[in-house]
Amino acid sequence: MEFFKKTPNIDFMGRNRIWFTISALIVVASLLSVAFRGLNWGVDFTGGTLLEVHYPEAVDLEAVRSALESSGVGGATAQHFGSSRDVMIRLAPETGSAEEQASTRRAQQVVAALQSKTPGAELRRTEFVGPQVGEELAENGFLALLYTFGGILVYVALRFEWRLALGSILALFHDPILIVGVFSFTHLEFDLTVLAAVLAVIGYSINDTVVVFDRIRENFRKMRKESPAEVINASINQTMSRTLMTSVTTMIVLVVMFFLGGDMLGRFALAIILGIVVGTYSSIYIASALALVMGVSRKDLMPVKKEDLMDQRP
Repeated sequence: MEFFKKTPNIDFMGRNRIWFTISALIVVASLLSVAFRGLNWGVDFTGGTLLEVHYPEAVDLEAVRSALESSGVGGATAQHFGSSRDVMIRLAPETGSAEEQASTRRAQQVVAALQSKTPGAELRRTEFVGPQVGEELAENGFLALLYTFGGILVYVALRFEWRLALGSILALFHDPILIVGVFSFTHLEFDLTVLAAVLAVIGYSINDTVVVFDRIRENFRKMRKESPAEVINASINQTMSRTLMTSVTTMIVLVVMFFLGGDMLGRFALAIILGIVVGTYSSIYIASALALVMGVSRKDLMPVKKEDLMDQRP
């Protein structure tokens, strides 16, 4: 714990080109993965029927898939969630005018097939989402991200300076792209829970960035002889212990949630874990470094002197 009590002296800005290059490569790889591999959209976005089936004993997924194939239901996927006795089954959306009724019939067909193999199988939950609802959710989720970025841009620009605002927004684009890239590469299901995690990560990341920017502004007013790079380095080093303590304590909860929270909470926790790591990194090496590259200086952050009202007298 002695490390957290000392102020380190790391030259973060001296290696910004290396980290810019690494970040650019990872972002490009993430975008290519999304473009060519795509995302494994959940029922929330694609539409379809979600079934939660509980078994009295641990069940093998191969046996479940075999029962689904024998029932003649196509486009169904099965996976454990929570425990080896609980199975989540996702059915592709039905086409036609009576989508919900057709999906209900398919759900009953699936449950009957599973119970014929294992009499103790019990249907716990059924959820139907139409394709039009899924498209609307996807559109609203994308708009939520845009509104979030716009609001943060205006807030940081008004509170600090436009170079810092632009640096923070570019860093925020960097964070969700990497998270989405990991979900695309691993083909983990991307649903509303994961989208909520991405939005939470954006809030977490900008909070960390604002703390660093506050210290940068404060040090620019105190450290009159140092260069902008030296001021930014000092600011990041001074806030490092706070950043690490916040990240570590948050990660402890998320790691427990990842291993014990089941499939849905596990993916939520994974997205936030990735976001904490990437957000901490981007606050240091992306947001602040971009502001330095764009030429932020002491005069940009010095308080504006109010004119003496006595001088305005006629």
